[in-house]
Amino acid sequence: MKFISWNVNGLRACMNKGFKEFFKKVDADIFAIQETKMQENQKEFEFAGYYEYWNSADKLGYSGTLIYTKEKPINVFYGIDNNKYNDEGRIITLEFDDFYFVTVYVPNSKRDLLRLDYRMKFEDDFREYLKKINLSKPVIICGDLNVSHKEIDLKNPKSNEKNAGYTIEERSKFQQLLDSGFIDTFRYLYPEVVKYSWWSYMFNARKKNIGWRIDYFVISDSLKDNLIDSAIYSEVEGSDHCPIGIEVKGI
Repeated sequence: MKFISWNVNGLRACMNKGFKEFFKKVDADIFAIQETKMQENQKEFEFAGYYEYWNSADKLGYSGTLIYTKEKPINVFYGIDNNKYNDEGRIITLEFDDFYFVTVYVPNSKRDLLRLDYRMKFEDDFREYLKKINLSKPVIICGDLNVSHKEIDLKNPKSNEKNAGYTIEERSKFQQLLDSGFIDTFRYLYPEVVKYSWWSYMFNARKKNIGWRIDYFVISDSLKDNLIDSAIYSEVEGSDHCPIGIEVKGI
C-alpha cells in the first residue's frame, strides 16, 4: 500500500499550485492532508474513487485535517476519543481490519514558545492515545509533527536550539513516542540522508535548501519489516511543506 501525507498550508490555494496533478500522479491508497484551512462545505473539488473524512477547526481558515482513502474504514475517530482537540481539527483516525491510520497536525509552540505548555500536554495525550490503540493492532501515523528530532533534521541546529520546533522539550517528547514502540520510517531506512520537508517563505530558504524535516511517517515497531520505502518529495512545490510518503507491504 502507498501512503502520502502533505501539509498543504491551505488546500484551496494548493489546488491552484499543482495539488490535483500530484494527487492523481502519486495514486496513493491513502492520502492525508494537514492545514486544510477550510470547512468541508467550502470545497469545489472532488476525487473519484476515494472516501473522504474531514476534521475542520472551529475557527475559519485555521488548521484542519483531511484523509482520502480508496478503501472504506470500519471506523472513523476524530480527535482523541472523539473529544479532545477537535476544536482545532488536529487528529483523524481510520480503523481498518489490520491497522489504524492516524493523521495529525501537532500544535506549533509559536514564537517565544508561547504555546509550549499546550504543546507538551498535547504530546502526552497523543502519545498515550497511540499506545492504547497500538495494543490492538499496528498503527501508521503521519503528519506535520512540528519538530526536527536530530541535528541532521534541520539546516541550522545550533542557532535554533531555543526556537519552536527544535527545543529540547519538543525533541524529547518525540523521542518518548519512539521509545513507546514506534519508528521514524525515513530515519530508520536512511540514517544519514539529509532531506527537509519544510522551508520558510523568507530569505529564499527553499531555493537555498535551508529547511527542516518536521513531517513524518511513524509506524508501529511491529511493522518495520513490512516497510518498503519512505520518501520525501522535496521537488514538489505548492506549499511551504512538501509531501512525504511510505510504501508498506502485507497489510
